Amino acid sequence: MQKIFVMIKCELGRAYEVADDLIERIEEVSEVDSISGQYDLMAKFYLKNGTDIGHFVTQSVQTIPGIKDTFTITAFKAFQ
Repeated sequence: MQKIFVMIKCELGRAYEVADDLIERIEEVSEVDSISGQYDLMAKFYLKNGTDIGHFVTQSVQTIPGIKDTFTITAFKAFQ
């Protein structure tokens, strides 16, 4: 599995709606958090190995109504 984080900038007043849509529409989402700063939400996704991350983000995440911008981070190793 590949783990990615996507930071999401929403249209004003739509962060909660976008978070709900991400959870309802995208099977690969693990969690969605509201954050402060330049972006409104940070979502964690687990993708099957070999999934094209660029296509996943542009076709699944960025098409959610209310999303203005995204910033994707790929995780390599989790430390415990």
